Amino acid sequence: GLGFNIVGGTDQQYISNDSSIYVSRIKKDGAAYLDGRLQEGDKILAVNGRDLKDLRHKDAVELFRNAGCDVSLKIQRRLQPQNGPVGHQGDGESGGLPLAAILVPGLALAAAAVWILLRYRQRM
Repeated sequence: GLGFNIVGGTDQQYISNDSSIYVSRIKKDGAAYLDGRLQEGDKILAVNGRDLKDLRHKDAVELFRNAGCDVSLKIQRRLQPQNGPVGHQGDGESGGLPLAAILVPGLALAAAAVWILLRYRQRM
């Protein structure tokens, strides 16, 4: 399988007045876990270009089961992890870079610059 569970659908709404499909659980060591991009709470908008809007839960499950080996998901990222229903941002596009993706390399560059400066000063 793809290594994750879903909730939602027109017949099993996860959030009131929202029949969207959401990732409820990522299975440890499954395909989604190993890929690392999908997160619990993400809203899945499409599978291999097929819109998931207004589908019953079982029909969405069938789409995932028949998705094949190369699967393309269009998702909407949740704003922050929380228990229960989740909040979302944007218009169906995932958010930008996570803050850590900017801070970690920046801090590494700053540490390397300080180290080089200290080494240079010792030689003088």
